[in-house]
Amino acid sequence: MSLLARSAEKLETLAATFRDEYGVRALPVVGSMLETSDHDRLFAAIKDEFGRLDIAILNTGRPPSPLRSALDETDRSRWHQSYDTLLSCVIEITQRAHPLMSANSWGRMIAITSASVHLAMPHHALSTVFRAGVEAYMKHLSSEIGKDGITVNCVAPALIDSSHREAAVSYSPEQTARRREMSAMKRLGTHEELASVVTFLASRAGRVCDGRIHSRGRWNGYRRAAPLTIGRVGAPTTVRGRQCSRRLWSTK
Repeated sequence: MSLLARSAEKLETLAATFRDEYGVRALPVVGSMLETSDHDRLFAAIKDEFGRLDIAILNTGRPPSPLRSALDETDRSRWHQSYDTLLSCVIEITQRAHPLMSANSWGRMIAITSASVHLAMPHHALSTVFRAGVEAYMKHLSSEIGKDGITVNCVAPALIDSSHREAAVSYSPEQTARRREMSAMKRLGTHEELASVVTFLASRAGRVCDGRIHSRGRWNGYRRAAPLTIGRVGAPTTVRGRQCSRRLWSTK
């Protein structure tokens, strides 16, 4: 597994967890999804260490702060920054990943977006517009590279527990309570539940799912220390469905 993120300390901690707890070969690469030179280093490291690429999990950063209403987003630089952070880097990474996957006639590309794309939330215009772009791009991509044995999907989470995050970006107790009430099950989802959906889509069993947006209810955004995770197939798959309620699941 290869991991790309800007924070060397957090990246190494995550890599050590994969190695020590799961026995996974983890290759941390310090860099940014915004820098082409970092993309070069990442894919050079993947080729040198593993010689192939099976799975790409694309999890981008956040739009610039503070959040503003749609009509107050008058600063063009914020729109350009959001495009680079949320959409452009996803396009560039998938373009680099495709040749490695198609060489083996097998691959999984999974982008993490947000359910706010499907149910608008105040002050989330910068995030929602470009995450919607990611979903549209991934749908088009799926129609073009499915013949290469590569599936392309998006997972659009929200109402995920953020208590592990720094105080500046975590929900307050009051915000957490309000978000819990928004859920049909009156609780927040966990990272493990979200990861289990991604795990299924990345598995051999997930080959029938392609060009789909997998979401649940009225959610909010999700972010991890490592925005790009690249790995190989073989780990057992366990899917927890308790966070999926009132959904229609289809394969095409």
